Amino acid sequence: MAASPPGGSFAVFKWVRDVPAILIVAVVVVIAAMAILSNWLFGGLTASVEESQFATVEAILASSLRGAEDRALARAQMIADLPSTRTLFASRDQTARDRLLAEYRSMFEVQHDKGGVDQMQFHVPPATSFLRLHAPNLYGDDLSEFRPLVVAVNRDQIARKGPAIARSGPAMFGVVPVYDTGNRHLGSFEVGIDFGPLLDSLKADHGLELALLISEEPLRRFAAPDVTAPILNDNNRVGKYIKTNSTHWELLQKLVTSTDVAALEGTERYTQSANDTPYGIVLMPIRNFAGDPMGLVAVAKDFSASRAAAGRSLVWQGLLALFAMLALAGVIIVVVRGMLLEPLAELQRLGGRRQVPPAIEPADDDE
Repeated sequence: MAASPPGGSFAVFKWVRDVPAILIVAVVVVIAAMAILSNWLFGGLTASVEESQFATVEAILASSLRGAEDRALARAQMIADLPSTRTLFASRDQTARDRLLAEYRSMFEVQHDKGGVDQMQFHVPPATSFLRLHAPNLYGDDLSEFRPLVVAVNRDQIARKGPAIARSGPAMFGVVPVYDTGNRHLGSFEVGIDFGPLLDSLKADHGLELALLISEEPLRRFAAPDVTAPILNDNNRVGKYIKTNSTHWELLQKLVTSTDVAALEGTERYTQSANDTPYGIVLMPIRNFAGDPMGLVAVAKDFSASRAAAGRSLVWQGLLALFAMLALAGVIIVVVRGMLLEPLAELQRLGGRRQVPPAIEPADDDE
């Protein structure tokens, strides 16, 4: 039987010698693909976490606004139901005004200092101011044009709540009907809770930065000049809105621009960076009782924690992928060379030393 040509075993040996490189390239490609896929999946997880943070911010803000309205309504109902209120308001004349002021002025001051109550007011139908506990010298003006909530309560005699722009500025109101001791409808009473303390409490409790932006046109028309004069300036203007309250206006000016609020219809979410810090921004519109747009609340949530976690994850994934590539490449080299190439090389050396015996010539018959 003829022996295999040396060239054949050399070709096999050369091909086997290329196996480590092929395997290492395959390992690098697979691990790199897995690292990229893992980073993509983690990026989606980070986005999901931030979406959850957006939803939490919206829920906190909406719940806080509703809570403030509920507190305003509860306080208004409590005062309207007092026998002294029902008795003193019955005559609805100057004497009633003076006696109501004497009865409740100190109570209003306590509520103002400790409960964030900004406004308390009695009205006679349909919506004429009878007594402002926060501004007792101002009364007798018709509120029908800009206080549809008061008009509706006196018309339907049903308690209602909601935000509004009053002469004293924007607030969250609870308005209830008032009856005399014989259940004859006298008018209404309202409690208004200022946005400022609410925004401050949200910052203290949840680490949020907030600003209340009110439409400039109704603010100019309905709020008293002494209220609007300090705030109607370019530093507080964002598009068609004026900032009336804020926890950190210098920061929010960088995060909320006129472009961001120009076409706002529903709640908007977006991310923006300021001072090298990423923030998630929620813009929540505010409408009055009639459904007319009144302004918006802008909320900024620091997203640096989730972004930093994503950055750390990317670094660790890269390091782990590199370690895995090096470790597997080392294993491939050791295993292929030690367990495959060396035995083949030894077989090749043995085959080279093997001698082919000379052919035996047939004997000469003549000899």
